[in-house]
Amino acid sequence: MNGQTLKGQVALVTGAGSGIGRSSAAALAAAGARVVLVGRRIEVLEGVAAALRQQGGDVWPHVCHIERKAEVTALIAAVEAELGPVDILVNNAGSASKTLNARWIEEQEWQQVQDVNLKAVFLLTQAVLPGMLKRGAGTVITVSSLAALRPNLLGGAAYGAAKAGVRNFMAYLHNTYRNDGIRATCILPGEVNTPIMNSRARPPEQAVRDAMVQPEDVAAAILMCASLPPRTVIEELRIAPTRLRDISGDLEISRWQGAPADCLSERE
Repeated sequence: MNGQTLKGQVALVTGAGSGIGRSSAAALAAAGARVVLVGRRIEVLEGVAAALRQQGGDVWPHVCHIERKAEVTALIAAVEAELGPVDILVNNAGSASKTLNARWIEEQEWQQVQDVNLKAVFLLTQAVLPGMLKRGAGTVITVSSLAALRPNLLGGAAYGAAKAGVRNFMAYLHNTYRNDGIRATCILPGEVNTPIMNSRARPPEQAVRDAMVQPEDVAAAILMCASLPPRTVIEELRIAPTRLRDISGDLEISRWQGAPADCLSERE
């Protein structure tokens, strides 16, 4: 693939401090894009920025709570003032609940997962759409999950619902704005070896993580989708580990994660 395909384009990547976001930012910067790194912790973003600059990348870190409209509006205004309109939006940031069983998850925890995984994608997309429509070009790539298609206790009720919602929203964008030159792509990875695995009810062992999809694998797909000629769009892309692992034990542990003490007797 031509490494200069994206030269000069402005790409904004959320969740850029680690995992898929960091790998995607590195891939886009290596392809010549000017990359905006978005996350919640400036010290983490500055570390990523320093590493990518050493590799010759043009990157700009920005702190933003992407589920808050006022902060998203300010972020996009700042980026447009400094770099110009956003050409490529990569909605990657995600959050999962600690309680995975719909029987016990609290409303506040459910809403927090929807805000980060679904509402934030809407807010960011809405913020960059006017500029893309004005230019008649733009790419929106959103990282969903195979949990959108095969929801279970591993990701949890809230996460699967949010990822299904964002998949639907990307299909809406594609059907509504494709003739305006806007490309909307939804990427659905299976298990990816990212820091979110540390929060699982039973964190996978290293050997299991090594067999998962790796962040750089998803980043390669994101780069491909962004680098295709404007005449072509990948509507949806599924990425899964080649080998299927036994998750039955993980599911049983996840079922009881966060259960009230008076319900744990049911487990026996």
